[in-house]
Amino acid sequence: MNGEKIKRRVGKYDIGRTIGEGTFAKVKFARNSETGEAVALKILDKEKVLKHKMAEQIRREIATMKLIKHPNVVQLYEVMGSKTKIYIILEFVTGGELFDKIVNHGRMGEKEARRYFQQLINAVDYCHSRGVYHRDLKPENLLLDAYGNLKVSDFGLSALSQQVRDDGLLHTTCGTPNYVAPEVLNDRGYDGATADLWSCGVILFVLLAGYLPFDDSNLMNLYKKISAAEFMCPPWFSFSARKLITRILDPNPMNRITIPEILHDEWFKKDYKPSVFEEKGETNLDDIEAVFKDSEVHHVTEKKEEKPTTMNAFELISMSKGLDLENLLDIDQGFKKETRFTSKCPANEIISKIEEAAKPLGFDVQKKNYKMKLENMKAGRKGNLNVATEIFQVAPSLHMVEVRKAKGDTLEFRKFYSNLSRCLEDVVWKTEDDMQETK
Repeated sequence: MNGEKIKRRVGKYDIGRTIGEGTFAKVKFARNSETGEAVALKILDKEKVLKHKMAEQIRREIATMKLIKHPNVVQLYEVMGSKTKIYIILEFVTGGELFDKIVNHGRMGEKEARRYFQQLINAVDYCHSRGVYHRDLKPENLLLDAYGNLKVSDFGLSALSQQVRDDGLLHTTCGTPNYVAPEVLNDRGYDGATADLWSCGVILFVLLAGYLPFDDSNLMNLYKKISAAEFMCPPWFSFSARKLITRILDPNPMNRITIPEILHDEWFKKDYKPSVFEEKGETNLDDIEAVFKDSEVHHVTEKKEEKPTTMNAFELISMSKGLDLENLLDIDQGFKKETRFTSKCPANEIISKIEEAAKPLGFDVQKKNYKMKLENMKAGRKGNLNVATEIFQVAPSLHMVEVRKAKGDTLEFRKFYSNLSRCLEDVVWKTEDDMQETK
């Protein structure tokens, strides 16, 4: 037999391995059990969010993110809440981080770097036009899809998981300070659009150089370098690339180049392809409201679910006699110690029905991993009757249930099964032949 596999589920999503972890959030791989689609599930701690009075901001950011559909931004599908958690369902991007390419292959040529930078600017421009600012653009947030296209992740959500600390303040400088604009470090308030653009400039520099423009092991020295925009372009940068980077990495946000100006820049414009995509139609935002309501009605179900053991074809054939729904009361079978029936009901429902039927018959019920142990509290002729049941998955919507005597008298087991089968009539799968026989 295959061993049982413990499965955790949130709503319709089966949860898998952890694929990322932030200060306040975990990201797990998950699969939509209805469609089979792979997704990324971001989990935020509700208590911390409410404690730091972040609920309103999160509600606003998530609502905006749901309205954003752009080929270079990771898509937010839906949001769910339980009593303790907020679950954000995001597109699962398979190609890894863009910067793994630099780590593995070194700096890029200008043509390749330009293509990624154009996609980055397309994403940032689109989101800014809808009032959404990333505030934490850095290598970890730039992913590649299966076709090598850039996808910005955490757009509009970065502040939630990485910047709230236990003092309840928004720490916009936490994480990697190398990519952060001088005005953000000065902490006197800043414009999200110009700050994002500075980070884009640092990213472009890294793509072309293979190293950071501002780096120092001493944090104060690093801050000084950033504030003064103290950096040097390596000799292999073309004149036009150097000119563009210098205009982006201007320490004065008022003088910094804007996105409309970048779109007209000679280096940027080469082989430029604007994003082609359909604008999103009507978007339902009801799930966002539901997340922040305290009513349990709106909470998604979280459960650890042990999947029934899957039965392969050989096991099925070897047990096939049990599938023709002969039950224990058939004279030909004699006094058997086990019997089986098949059911099209979900495994959890079968377990509930067996429990419902067994308790009034005086049985104590223990459940674990789709196995049940039923023990009669009254001792019979040969001590207490113990019955073991196990559910096997034969096909996605078909289960086989084995009921066997573990201990006690076979006659008592026969009587028990007779009572049990009457209670389970609506659970047992009847074939067309069975239906004919009952007429």
